[in-house]
Amino acid sequence: MTTKSKMKKLTWTQQEYQEFAKKREPARPVFKNCLRAFLVGGFICLLGQGLMELFINVFGFTKKTAGNPTVAVLIFISVILTSCGVYDKIAQWAGAGSAVPVTGFANSMCSAALEHRSEGYVLGVGGNMFKLAGPVIVYGTVAAFVIGIIHLLLGTGAK
Repeated sequence: MTTKSKMKKLTWTQQEYQEFAKKREPARPVFKNCLRAFLVGGFICLLGQGLMELFINVFGFTKKTAGNPTVAVLIFISVILTSCGVYDKIAQWAGAGSAVPVTGFANSMCSAALEHRSEGYVLGVGGNMFKLAGPVIVYGTVAAFVIGIIHLLLGTGAK
């Protein structure tokens, strides 16, 4: 549906108001928003890489085994910052840059849990927290199943 066809359904007064509002809408600072997202997202990835190097060089993990504790620490940091109200301020400033998959997902899960804690642990925290996580987990499971079937059919799976 185009903008013109939407405008035809509006009354003359509504159309005038839409044009009036559009003329006075401030321009979005796209470059500045992209730069902020890049800087914050890059910093989160840099932090993750630094943690991974720490686990490899200080604690003796291999590159393959250092990923799990790195992700756990990033999730922990994200949950702590969300609980203190800091992550939301970072996200508001950075926009999409703070939605780096691991930390952004942990933030959204923790936010839902904090918002509904007064309703109880099971129905409030658990139920509302998994309203968000459910679709993500289902999508990941289905995608993994489909990719596994493709690997099986193409014969590219590990033997």
